[in-house]
Amino acid sequence: MSLTLLDWRRQVAAMYAEVRASADPASAHETWRQRRDRLFAEHPDTPLLPEDRASFTGLDVAPYDPAYRFEVPVDTDVERQRLEVPTATDGVVPFERKGVVRLGDLGSLDVWWLDSYGGGVFVPVKDALAGRETYGGGRYLLDTVKGADLGSTEDGNLVVDLNFAYNPSCAYDPAWVCPLAQPGNTLVVPLPVGERVPAGH
Repeated sequence: MSLTLLDWRRQVAAMYAEVRASADPASAHETWRQRRDRLFAEHPDTPLLPEDRASFTGLDVAPYDPAYRFEVPVDTDVERQRLEVPTATDGVVPFERKGVVRLGDLGSLDVWWLDSYGGGVFVPVKDALAGRETYGGGRYLLDTVKGADLGSTEDGNLVVDLNFAYNPSCAYDPAWVCPLAQPGNTLVVPLPVGERVPAGH
């Protein structure tokens, strides 16, 4: 890992710590959006291609909608599954399915655990707008080993706020290979919140 990538991860972790500490999710979302715009525009490890950096004016993120924020228990009474995903930078990354979160009428999402050093929760999501208004391979909600962590409530429920769905690096640079949403992380409904598909994709 380069020191610039270490700095990227520190900044992402600090950004999400600020989100978790905020009592106002909409205000936290605006902070998240602004901080991510600055990282993409200024950081040496931005996933933007060099030819896209000069014209970058900000990520396309939908306005905050509180109807898409959930505090839900993780149902661990599920059949275990294992994924081994080849990636561009981290080799083959193993994931274990540890549970499911149910998001009312929207459906349910599998909760994966990174089954390697450090561990972490990973929850991607693909919706009915994928390939048109949202990234075709799905977006990420939680990737706690990389700092993307919206937290839990005092009673242990997981915060799943779809407004914070963001595109993986492979949405911007085809050199990246990213874990994408599996069938258990695919919703049949549109999710008109979070980061939308990049221009030109």
